[in-house]
Amino acid sequence: MAKNTDVKIQLEELRGKEAEDLARILSEKHGLPYGDLSRMTIDLDALKLVPETEAQDGEMAVFQKIAKRLKIAVINPERLKTKEILEKLSDEGYETELFLVSETSLKRAWSRYREIPAFEEMTAGSIDISPERLEESQQKVKSIQDFQKLLSPYAKAQKIRKISEVVEVILAGALALDASDVHLEPQKEKTRMRFRLDGVLHEIVAFNISAYNLILSRIKLISEMKLNVRDRAQDGRFTIRTKETDMEVRVSSLPGPFGETLVLRVLNPKTIALTLKDLGMHPEFQKIIEHEIARPNGMILTTGPTGSGKTTTLYAFVKSVNEPGIKIITIEDPVEYHLAGISQTQVDASKGYTFANGLRSILRQDPDVILVGEIRDLETAEIAMHAALTGHLVFSTLHTNNAAGTIPRLIDLKTDPAIIAPAVNVAMAQRLVRKLCSHCKKKVKPTPKEVKTITDALKEIPPRYKKDIEKISHIWKAGGCGQCNAIGYKGRIGIYEAFLVDDTVEKLILKKPSEGDLKEAMKKQEMITMFQDGVLKVLGGATSLDELIRVGGE
Repeated sequence: MAKNTDVKIQLEELRGKEAEDLARILSEKHGLPYGDLSRMTIDLDALKLVPETEAQDGEMAVFQKIAKRLKIAVINPERLKTKEILEKLSDEGYETELFLVSETSLKRAWSRYREIPAFEEMTAGSIDISPERLEESQQKVKSIQDFQKLLSPYAKAQKIRKISEVVEVILAGALALDASDVHLEPQKEKTRMRFRLDGVLHEIVAFNISAYNLILSRIKLISEMKLNVRDRAQDGRFTIRTKETDMEVRVSSLPGPFGETLVLRVLNPKTIALTLKDLGMHPEFQKIIEHEIARPNGMILTTGPTGSGKTTTLYAFVKSVNEPGIKIITIEDPVEYHLAGISQTQVDASKGYTFANGLRSILRQDPDVILVGEIRDLETAEIAMHAALTGHLVFSTLHTNNAAGTIPRLIDLKTDPAIIAPAVNVAMAQRLVRKLCSHCKKKVKPTPKEVKTITDALKEIPPRYKKDIEKISHIWKAGGCGQCNAIGYKGRIGIYEAFLVDDTVEKLILKKPSEGDLKEAMKKQEMITMFQDGVLKVLGGATSLDELIRVGGE
């Protein structure tokens, strides 16, 4: 009996081998690549594009989908029904790549249709988070600890059936905790997940490697990234659709020794809902900025490292000048947030639409105000400055550490000082410091070292900024409560510095000044530094001296 069974197995294997050999021969005849679906990934999202009965009639199956590109298994590409389905997919805007397979391979793909009902529908490029899921998260997730409890069953599970549900829980938790970034970092035995809250990373949970690989595939799929590319960096994005609003998520993958690291940046529209008054500028500083953005032409540059809030500040400027009689156009890389009533364009180097080329095109559209996402090279700098000199108000950013570094940086780009001097109206720099939680911040007596730090800063602060300062009897420190995840901080506020390009500074620029020269000019203009602005916010109870030193470190 056992011998008969062995013979049957051998015959089956032989027939299977013959079927695959025949498929290989036919693939050469039709000029198509051969495919073996037992060795290839079958994506259920792709399979769903063609209903099961239709796929069987056409003797085909869509087994992979990346954006609008499809991989399709066929037995005979000349079959009429197969051609009809392919034409229909083409009419819907899909690019198709055909693989000739055996009937056994095709049946393997068809058998996966039964898994679709259990597979929660999720469209590539977007994810709908149900109102129920969001409401559940907002009720259950009041702190990091709450979220850790909610995720714990998934993190410990060896097998996860509904991986789409896990991704939804992660994203709902990120929204509930106001996380700006989600970091998934594979290590030797586990994959840790961290959330960036108010600029600082916090450990959330660790997934086992097999669970993370499923999460990785799901996120890459909805981000329209290539599933089979694991050895180089990729970028993608998708939309979180909620009842109230849509949120963009930018995704970055990076190969590492233990697998691909993922970072998801959540672009929450409420981040840029801030107006100029909401930015946390000192009233005296705000008066200066309001005066400058009310001017009809010239350039306002804001500088700082990545994550210092420059985009939020520029958008606040744009909203301040946005009126029915004003034409505003932006060129960004990428467009992170969409602003109503403003023409926004995005850099696309592959199509030749760079900052420089885009800016030239924008000038032909007769704008009044132009926002240039970033000045990165000489060409962009010169076009932006010529625009500022010819009747346009230009907002842009530059990567420097402080306001005084702006002019030397432009000169490093080989920009002519004779153009810089008349074009730039104001150069400012900024950082973001965490705000003390209003529910648990503590009033404490400062140490002698803290008193000295504050006193030294106050000595240099111009008189108009000192009028509300009393004797330094106390400062505020972080506490920790349920409202702030026991961190002691909730939300962030900006600290700023700037200098104006007046007649004196204009003459100075023509001599190619150093940072030190421009810092002296700032003092003569009675402008405060970022650290001094931070000290004023420490004395006002908005932030702590520890946080200011961490961010602005003087």
